[in-house]
Amino acid sequence: QVQLVESGGGLVQPGGSLRLSCAASGSIGSIYSMGWYRQAPGKQRELVAGFRTGGSTNYADSVKGRFTISRDNAKNTVYLQMNSLKPEDTAVYYCYANTHLSGSAWGQGTQVAVSS
Repeated sequence: QVQLVESGGGLVQPGGSLRLSCAASGSIGSIYSMGWYRQAPGKQRELVAGFRTGGSTNYADSVKGRFTISRDNAKNTVYLQMNSLKPEDTAVYYCYANTHLSGSAWGQGTQVAVSS
């Protein structure tokens, strides 16, 4: 199985930046895609950014040009750099990993709040 631990959330003013980290452990070799979802109060969970099989990336239209997903394979860690944050980015952010062996794994979630 794969375990995911997120960090880096917090409170930031509009226009500010945060970087989220997601460290993976366990059956790392079974992961074929990985990224971030978010869920705002009263809304469905939505894909924010992710690495597809083969390494290409995809982003939600609402974050294109502001958020960047990256990874450090040596550290088994995926990052989400979030710039020009808006109040509508407020949500719990979840790291996910899709694996060949055990389906999807999820982190515990990290809260991001954008407010003045």
